[in-house]
Amino acid sequence: MRHTLVRTEAAPYRGGMSSADLGPFLRARRGKVQPDDVGLPSHTVRRVPGLRREEVAMLAGVSVDYYARLEQGRERTPSPSVLNAIAAALRLGPDERAHVFRLTGLAPTSTTPVPDAPSPGLVELLEAWPHTPAIVINRRLDVLAHNALAAALHSPFAQVDNIARMTFLDPAGTSFYARWDRAAQACVATLRLALGHSESADAVRRLVVELSADSPSFRRLWARHDVRGKTSEIKEFIHPDVGELALVYHTFDVRGLPGAQLVVYQAPPGSPAADKLRLLASLHAPTAP
Repeated sequence: MRHTLVRTEAAPYRGGMSSADLGPFLRARRGKVQPDDVGLPSHTVRRVPGLRREEVAMLAGVSVDYYARLEQGRERTPSPSVLNAIAAALRLGPDERAHVFRLTGLAPTSTTPVPDAPSPGLVELLEAWPHTPAIVINRRLDVLAHNALAAALHSPFAQVDNIARMTFLDPAGTSFYARWDRAAQACVATLRLALGHSESADAVRRLVVELSADSPSFRRLWARHDVRGKTSEIKEFIHPDVGELALVYHTFDVRGLPGAQLVVYQAPPGSPAADKLRLLASLHAPTAP
């Protein structure tokens, strides 16, 4: 499958991260918080969902004018204490809070060159798990390495190159993920988080332009400004060879490859999913010449 890079007005490309991204993020998060969530009366008529600017300002202990300037991009140098107060008012999680600090340049950034491939030792480790699908991805969700069973698991796709491309642009995506909407939301939230890292921002923006040009679903989800990293949860697949698979995935940071993560899929021992993984491995085992 070939993917053509197309620039669109919906997602203009610009290098690096800018504090101008702070305003849209704050507005999107404000719309997600309901008055009841923060102990405010909710019986008043509201033109838009979520909190009003004056309510966020009151909760954060700043003036309404100052908070309005932040959302409008006219104030770009808030102090850490102000950001922490606003993060608390908007009930931001750890990933979202860190994202806000990166948007304003208050988070430390690394100037160390990032390797573009995992070490041979890590690749050998992946292949030592014949019954466990495992992949290595970077912040942009590029697949840097995978073992044989991971390739078999993702065999419905034309290429195992980038999780976001596979989810939104490959026709197999919508039938492969049993809960495609959840998988799509996770992809977009992870890319939004990656956008705050200076070493990956340019590459992420290029991918965002590509996905925005070809996927209305991606454009809709990108406008939500969700931010969330990968952790551990159950993921459900529908594979054409073995049917439904419910696997738990665990995510680990890779030392020596900043921003990269090792994702390991696991089936409970003795479960139907474990039997299906063994069947999948046998069906896709390489044949001798």
